[in-house]
Amino acid sequence: MSNKSTTAVAEENQPSRRKFFIGAGATVGAVAVASQTSIGKAVIQEIGSTVKGKDDGYQLTAHIRKYYETTML
Repeated sequence: MSNKSTTAVAEENQPSRRKFFIGAGATVGAVAVASQTSIGKAVIQEIGSTVKGKDDGYQLTAHIRKYYETTML
């Protein structure tokens, strides 16, 4: 039987900012690694070719392509 009170156990199970930021940091790290793999690079090229195929309105320029690449980390 545990010596912890039900209040202490309830407080441990509640989400905290620290746990959130640790999880967010791990997720960003995983995305950064994934974007550098061959699959991640293929996704970036697919996005570019999809956007590039449209003639009206939005144009994919070198500046915008660089922005997309930097957001993938």
